[in-house]
This record gives sequence, structure tokens and C-alpha cells, in this order.
Amino acid sequence: MNKTQMNCAKCRVAEKICRVEKGKWPKGCPTIEKRELMNYALEKYDLPENSDFARLSSIQEAECYANRGQKPFRMNPIKPRVEEIIEFSKKMGYSKLGVAFCGGVTNEASILVEILEKHGFEVVAVSCKVGGISKERLGVKEEEKIRIGEFEPMCNPIAQAMFLNEEKTDFNIMVCLCVGHDSLFLKYINPPTTVLATKDRVTCHNPLAVLYTSNSYYQRIKNLELGNDEEVKARLAAKKNEDLD
Repeated sequence: MNKTQMNCAKCRVAEKICRVEKGKWPKGCPTIEKRELMNYALEKYDLPENSDFARLSSIQEAECYANRGQKPFRMNPIKPRVEEIIEFSKKMGYSKLGVAFCGGVTNEASILVEILEKHGFEVVAVSCKVGGISKERLGVKEEEKIRIGEFEPMCNPIAQAMFLNEEKTDFNIMVCLCVGHDSLFLKYINPPTTVLATKDRVTCHNPLAVLYTSNSYYQRIKNLELGNDEEVKARLAAKKNEDLD
């Protein structure tokens, strides 16, 4: 018999044990069935490098709502994410912030840097196109470029991370790096990093808009087909065969 797989996104329990002190839980609930691992994770919050960070993160979360003493409590959010980042950075005593941004949002990045500097932070910002290196360096073919027949610089998230590491930033802010490029940045960056915005070219960088409208305007997102991308089909078939072996 297959073991029930953990999947909190599919939990339909009304009063969840993770949200209510004496709640209920479904099969596979990690709160109940992963106690040993949970306790190991909790120990990590006691480490000096994590304790203040975790505590102040929770305090910052609470301060984003007004009328918290009101009964019954009704959510009244009052702070946008930019303001949260500024307040949290001050709570942590950070003075030097790094900004890793997509070249497509250079204007937005410049506004962010201006705001951060007005709040007293030293800011180091680096664009994804730093280095001006051709995508051909990665093995990208001419027909795989955005602008076929033209020079096209590669995104360089590893260099972005290394430059900010060298600058010894206290805290970093990621702004609209592409899928995959953001992963490489997070793989190589050393200081803690937060995300201000994620890249979504269609929704003006509001990717949740597609989920909110997946039963109306974006119904097609639930019925995606691979089309003629034979390479992708071959990879998926190979992966499926590996899983069966």
C-alpha cells in the first residue's frame, strides 16, 4: 500500500491542527506525522543566526495589521511589502542592502533604491544583464533567442549573487528575476534574501492573478498542452521511465 503523501494544499479540514490549538487533521498531516522532523526544525530556531530573525519576522507580520485587539478580529492590512522590507531591515539593524533586479524593471529598481536610500540604507544594486555576455555562451541557439538575428545578453544571476556577496550586504532584495534565474541567484547568494516581486510578463508581475482567474479568463492554464515542443516531450517521457525503473 502506498504511503499517504503530505500535501497541505489539498487539506480540506475546517479547523486545521496547524491553525487551531485543538484542531483536526487528515491523513499525511505533517504536524502530526512528522513530529521528529518538526522538533529538529524547531531546534534550528534557537540558533543565534536564526532566533532574532524568526522572532522579528513574526513581529513584523503582526504589525502589518491594524486593530489587532479587536474582538472578533477582522483583518485590516495596512502596510505594503516595500514598507515591510524597510521596517524589518531596521528591526534587524541592517545598514547595507543589496538589490538584484531584472533589466526589464530598471525604472522600478531605481525607484526602490531611491526609497531605500531615503530611509538611510546604503544600497548596492546589480542588473541581471551584468557582464553583457552573449546567450551563446550558454549554448543558446540563434532560433532560441527572443530577438532572432540580434546580439542578446544572457541573464547572469550567479554573477549578481557573487557581486553582492563581495559587497558584504546585510540583506538582499530580489526584484523580478526570471524563473530559473531566481533559483540560481538563491543558490549562490550568502546573506538572507527576500523577494519584492516575481517576474510575470503578462500580468505586470502579479502571478497570482492567473490563479485568481483560473476558472474564468485563464481557464486555459488548467489545460496546457506541450504543442510541438518535441524536446520537452522527450524529457518528460524519459523522466517518467526513470520513475518507473
